Amino acid sequence: MKRLYLVITGVMIFILVACDGIEPRENIEPEDDNFNKTDMPIVDEPVTLKFMTGKSSVTANDYNDVFIWQEYEKMTNMHIDWGLVPSDGLDYKRTLDITTDEYPEVYYAAKIPDFELFDNGQHGIILELEDLIDTYMPNLKAILEAYPDIEEGLTFPDGHIYSLPTIYDPEFTSLTSNIKPFIRKDWLEQLDMDIPETTEDFYDYLIAVKETDLIGKGENEEIPFGANDIDHLYQYLKGSFGLGNRGSENKYLDMDPETEEVRFYPATDEYKQMLEYMHKLYSEGLIDDKIYTMDDQAFQTKGADGLYGSTMTSNPEITFGMEDEYVAMPALKGPNGDTSWAYVSSPLAGRDGFAITDKNDNIAATLRWMDYFYSEEGAKLFFMGVEDVTFEVDEEGNYDYIRDALDDDGMSLNHALSSYFTYIGSGYPGIVFEKFYNGSASLESSIEATEKLEPDMIDDVWPPFTYDEDEIDVLMDSEVDLHKTVEEMRAKLIVGQASFDEWDEYIETLNDIGLEDYMKAQQSAYERYKE
Repeated sequence: MKRLYLVITGVMIFILVACDGIEPRENIEPEDDNFNKTDMPIVDEPVTLKFMTGKSSVTANDYNDVFIWQEYEKMTNMHIDWGLVPSDGLDYKRTLDITTDEYPEVYYAAKIPDFELFDNGQHGIILELEDLIDTYMPNLKAILEAYPDIEEGLTFPDGHIYSLPTIYDPEFTSLTSNIKPFIRKDWLEQLDMDIPETTEDFYDYLIAVKETDLIGKGENEEIPFGANDIDHLYQYLKGSFGLGNRGSENKYLDMDPETEEVRFYPATDEYKQMLEYMHKLYSEGLIDDKIYTMDDQAFQTKGADGLYGSTMTSNPEITFGMEDEYVAMPALKGPNGDTSWAYVSSPLAGRDGFAITDKNDNIAATLRWMDYFYSEEGAKLFFMGVEDVTFEVDEEGNYDYIRDALDDDGMSLNHALSSYFTYIGSGYPGIVFEKFYNGSASLESSIEATEKLEPDMIDDVWPPFTYDEDEIDVLMDSEVDLHKTVEEMRAKLIVGQASFDEWDEYIETLNDIGLEDYMKAQQSAYERYKE
């Protein structure tokens, strides 16, 4: 990670040098006689836009062969030169194109890091969008007015918006709480136990699973808790210990309930108490002993074999192929009386989805092209396609793909979908609505699981903060080492490679790395966000 930060720093310096001679574009006049402010087509005479687009390995090799983009070109009269770049090559390609003055008119799903958006925005390479959104993007404007936190999360320290977001509909809480806790309801019945409501109840259930031959083979196969990452268990438990009360977007930060200032909660007594509980579970064999080393495939195989008594996953129905065996768990009440579901992401799922450069001569049209995907109609086209061609609606109003239309050669659904859509495995700007989403979060069992968590769900979720140049310098100096120290010590304490007697030494290490200055930068970013 340290090496990664050095590489990023080098790239940033390279960009700064490259931008020194570039003058910001002035007197932007985005409208012309070819542009229609309402209705379709967006332009009367065809125009072509040059994009740079991040491409995943599972999307089509030419987006102009993809059904939805062919349909949208017919609707808009706008042709896209997509400029597809594999995701792992985006950083290099963006930097090279800026230094050679060959950058595109639009960045689409190009994963531009915040510091690059901010710097190129201040140099005028990437355009300020807040006033243009007000004028040309009524769909996005309506969302930002309804959910001011999203707009605040988009706004950089200089007060400008330089990119258009990926938004999860704030009402789609099954997606913003995508990883959820599940427990074997058939094993609960065998053990004559109720669904756990406290951390002690959970411990008692895990012990009972370990000590009982629930599978019935006499081989002690049962694994009380398993997941593909120990962090999922920590994320589940943190609300039971009063931690993570502002969501998951700003790693290890929440609000100190006593001082109402930003808190680095891995340095708190409550965090230590949570790790002591997790160590107890691990040391007593209640957590899969392979949880630190196994891959997703091994996790899914164990789950499909029916070995896990409890888990954290998007949905066992998808992950394990088990529809009836599991039931959702609620947030657990912890030893200090805390009960909250804090494993929640912001509706601002990403702010790097779409940016316009000063090379663009069709700004108003470009913004209208993108604004469509912040509407229900646009989201429906993007995720579902065209009714009676790629999807149908049943009597209850549910949307589903017409499988025969998408797949007449026996190929997998994802493979078939790649000829029609580009959302699979790829980032995308726009908005995600539950009824058009074809993922585990939209399953009925996922919705029911979320409803069980909602009474204890935190209601104030911070979006990821943005930082000015001074704050970025502080973060560059300390964040990687702070996070690395936290994660290494957490693992050691849980598995017993370190003693809780070393806690004071751990806190001293965090302070030596620069925790005080780091938190000053975070507090400054938070205060600006609230303003």
